[in-house]
Amino acid sequence: MDRRKFLGSAVAGVVGSTLLSCGGGGGDSGTVTTTEPPASTAPPASTAPVIPSPTIKSRVIVIGGGMGGATVAKYLRLWGDAISVTLVERMPTYTSNIMSSLVLTGQRTMSSLSFSYDTLRSKYGITTVFGEVVGIDPVSVKVTLADGTVLTADRIVLAPGISFDDVPGLGTSDKMPHAWQAGPQTALLASQLNAMPSGGVMILTIPKTPYRCPPGPYERACLLADWLKINKPGSKLIVLDANPGIVTEVDNFTNAFTGLYGSVIEYHVNTEVISVDPNAMTLITTAGNFHGEVINLIPRQRAAPLLAVAGLNNATEGRFGRVNVLNYASTVAGAEKVHVIGDASATTQPKAGHIANQEAKVCADAISRILSGGSPDPAPVTNSACYSTITMSQASWLHALFQYDPGTADMKAVAAASGASTGWDAENFEDMETWFNALMGDSFG
Repeated sequence: MDRRKFLGSAVAGVVGSTLLSCGGGGGDSGTVTTTEPPASTAPPASTAPVIPSPTIKSRVIVIGGGMGGATVAKYLRLWGDAISVTLVERMPTYTSNIMSSLVLTGQRTMSSLSFSYDTLRSKYGITTVFGEVVGIDPVSVKVTLADGTVLTADRIVLAPGISFDDVPGLGTSDKMPHAWQAGPQTALLASQLNAMPSGGVMILTIPKTPYRCPPGPYERACLLADWLKINKPGSKLIVLDANPGIVTEVDNFTNAFTGLYGSVIEYHVNTEVISVDPNAMTLITTAGNFHGEVINLIPRQRAAPLLAVAGLNNATEGRFGRVNVLNYASTVAGAEKVHVIGDASATTQPKAGHIANQEAKVCADAISRILSGGSPDPAPVTNSACYSTITMSQASWLHALFQYDPGTADMKAVAAASGASTGWDAENFEDMETWFNALMGDSFG
């Protein structure tokens, strides 16, 4: 596969790959409303098997097997010149956060969101190591695992994802699950919703930006409001937003909150959670106390602890890692051979599964060029696309294209190539499956 042609197609296609509910940046400012939805298919993910080179010219270790890690590992093998790739991941399968809110309404199963690394091994010759990374040496380019194993390479790519701030009073209680990393908490929240009495109160909190998937909490609020109307009549959903207002797809979510769900959703802005009392099922906030039968508490977020362990958390008050977006190398002095992609990096792009996939391709292309004696592409382009479930059977869409701005050394959203749907419909909801399958196939297939 010609990576120049592949990356260049992003400009023409605007949204040439897919994701659900995780794109669009921090607001609607500068975007244009369009009448056509984003493309629902990615560039073909099916490629011929990568034949292992008898001579390994360089080695790359990828830490984290989510959307970013899986994609960068795959494309390093596709585009690299005899690059050996080792993917280090704690779990033998990946559970997608994309689509996981539909588990709460019973429309999907957890197993439908599970993806293995079998194809990455068999088709692309990637070595997988399942274990815990406890140390990174950016200078000597070494990775230490919990069992004492030390791996060495020419480059390291970090894609460790996010972690959550501690919430005062919560401790180890599981009474207020965030369900923002698909897994046991998703199933737990689903069971709590099913057990909630009709006429009850559910609370959903939205953390300060930046957080994973900008439209996600608003989408979840809409989806659950629809579910509550049908399954728990007379119930109320209180949405506590730590931000001054809806941060993305403002028109659609505002219309849904105030119109479609005006009798269900009670929306509060500038409301930060100060502490919680899980036994009393109460949130203490800057706007007073709130009690609910079910509480979906989504804390403020930061990069996974590994980034801080490696000393690479040099942005956003120590929450994320600043990178050079031409190659996603860390900007920490001496750590230029460590690249940070996905939710753990600090860029002007949204923290989203689609963007992680895009950043991974830019990173893979750059590393392949560097290890071959060249330089990164000086003008990378990425795109972000998403659907948001407004009801249990209808969705809206949003997309944005980002180009490198040499003046600011950042990725800048292109207003003329960004937009959102006017309203929502059933056709968009049906398109989500094709969209989701294309993105996951591009990353794991």
